[in-house]
Amino acid sequence: MEDVVSGRWRGEVRGEVAVFRGIPYARAERFAPPEAVAAPDGVYDATRRYAIAPQLPGRLESVMGRAEPLEQSEDCLALTVTAPVDAGPGARPVLVWLHGGAYLAGSGQWNLYDADRLVGETGAVVVSVSYRLGVLGYLRAPGISAGNLGLRDQIMALRWVREHIAEFGGDPERVTVWGQSAGAQSVVALLGIAEARPLFAGAIVQSAPFGVGFLSHRRAERIGAMFLTELDADPRTAPVRELLAAQGRTVRRAAGPGAMNPAPPFAPVADAGLLPDERTWRAAVRDAATDLPVLLGCAAEEARAFYGGPHPIFGKLRRLPVVGARLDAAVQRLIGRKAFEHGLFRFADELADAGARVYCYRMGQLHPANPYGACHCIDLPLLFADGDTWHTAPMVAPLTAAEIDVLGRRTRAYWGEFAHTGRIADTYWTPHRPSSRSVRQLP
Repeated sequence: MEDVVSGRWRGEVRGEVAVFRGIPYARAERFAPPEAVAAPDGVYDATRRYAIAPQLPGRLESVMGRAEPLEQSEDCLALTVTAPVDAGPGARPVLVWLHGGAYLAGSGQWNLYDADRLVGETGAVVVSVSYRLGVLGYLRAPGISAGNLGLRDQIMALRWVREHIAEFGGDPERVTVWGQSAGAQSVVALLGIAEARPLFAGAIVQSAPFGVGFLSHRRAERIGAMFLTELDADPRTAPVRELLAAQGRTVRRAAGPGAMNPAPPFAPVADAGLLPDERTWRAAVRDAATDLPVLLGCAAEEARAFYGGPHPIFGKLRRLPVVGARLDAAVQRLIGRKAFEHGLFRFADELADAGARVYCYRMGQLHPANPYGACHCIDLPLLFADGDTWHTAPMVAPLTAAEIDVLGRRTRAYWGEFAHTGRIADTYWTPHRPSSRSVRQLP
């Protein structure tokens, strides 16, 4: 692979695309807001992955597989830019990726989110963002942290994109902010944050947990107090390993008996700093919705990622004679609809009624023999699969890498078309109308 220089950054050419990894966009002291990083005086070496946010193993590793291990550090506010090799200055639309992981795990530096194939097929520029997670990004504890620091990181990254993306061939006026799961809920939050809205022109929301919503002050501060009790030390000076251990104990306590409550305990808090109270936030979303292109969707069986494998309660349910399997499927379907789908349609109705151009989809299973079916995260391999990156993920077995690639081509094409035009030209996929429950079935 050969090196390539774009403005002040040196990356590497990988076939049709140029990749610039580990670009710092901000720095932040513990529990402090991020501060922008000055552009380098010389040429910055952007050929290596950056450290990722401190985290414990994600709860869905057994479903989606593991990313290649990377160093963890509080100095983690970095992004990766993947661009077509032949992109002229400011010529291409931009997709800014906010990863999921329940605000506890994940990174824009993960190899699972390498966007070579997506960029090569669509001609868009993709920016993958890392932000602070868990207690370091979302703890709300009076006198220690106001919360929502991860959201502040994301906005700082969008500001970096606005200022610098033209040097990589991206058009700062055609930025689509795009996320999945916790990243999707972050996108939803950004739609109603005044300082964020001028920084993007469209949105893609994949499997946002609408049924969970933002944390209330009461809930966030109760979780914060629980964490401080588990830590039994000053969180401002405690070693990261102790913070993570106490965070893990807090997450298990918050999940309750049988881990039946999968809602992230550390997440955006309404009416805290830049994120308004829900009423003000909804009004802001409506006011800025006119002609806003939004792509919204979820998987058909979201809950199977959380409850479809070994589980202390659902495992017993499945073993019941005669009715066990049907009852298990019905309960999981109900949970998935309540946590994801019902809120998705309500939000789509609100946006469309306010003048947004909304497209809704539902992601189906990739292979009938896979026990996880159309579970949470099943859309990710379709967008990011590149060679062997995803083919060992349990949720895609027994598909080969080539089969995953073929299945994902149409989805990647739709996402690329949306980034370029803000529309989907497919006559079978019409814009959402309020009260309609019609969706495009994918893949």
